[in-house]
Amino acid sequence: MSTSDDSDPIAPEDLEARLRALGEGLAVPPVPPPADVARAVRARIENSGADDRARRRAAWRPSPRVAAAAVAVLMAVLLGATPQGRAAVVSVLRFAGVEIHVGGAGPLPTGVPGPLPGERRVTLEEARRTARFPVAVPSALGEPSDVRLADGGRVVTLLWPGVRLDEFDGTLGVVWHKELGEPFPEQVGVVGGWWIPRSHGVSYVPSGGGAPREERVAGPTLIWQHKLVGLRLEGPDRAEALRIASSVR
Repeated sequence: MSTSDDSDPIAPEDLEARLRALGEGLAVPPVPPPADVARAVRARIENSGADDRARRRAAWRPSPRVAAAAVAVLMAVLLGATPQGRAAVVSVLRFAGVEIHVGGAGPLPTGVPGPLPGERRVTLEEARRTARFPVAVPSALGEPSDVRLADGGRVVTLLWPGVRLDEFDGTLGVVWHKELGEPFPEQVGVVGGWWIPRSHGVSYVPSGGGAPREERVAGPTLIWQHKLVGLRLEGPDRAEALRIASSVR
């Protein structure tokens, strides 16, 4: 039985000769120097990053709402950079039944203020029986020289010489409205309230709704909340006001 030449084993020396001949006939591209390879790789990475950034810029197109918000923020920053701009910006602070508008305040009220709706003089005991909240008396001041009850027990006003303390429900809605120029009220952590350092316009917001009324000029005022009762203390300086407020129990 005969076999073909392809099935005959190849001697090691013949295999080596054939591989050499095959290698000489292959066309292998030249290998660039290492420095050229590094430059080429870096260029490809940088081009890829530029392409990614271009795709991200094209993909992020802000909605009209986002664009409008950005413009509003920018305008607020620009307005706040000048005195004229700051005067045109009004900030609103609502705290313990008091709404404070800061900025753009007009001239202070003139004339003699009228009484609050339904205001009448009462005893401290009657005020405590009628008011819609527990009436507190600062121990630093003692018994008030005068007590007023207004708007069906919505507001109790305690009076001492040169000192006025209004007490009211500080949880249900706005009772007092204040118009201030700059600066913004100072937050005081001792009683968790706000100190207004200068004279300002204050008006009463009726319980039945409607526009604020009985506008008058108020002096420096401390506003804070004791439990569920809103309080505004008018008359003393800051240090004395904080001492009085801290004595409310």
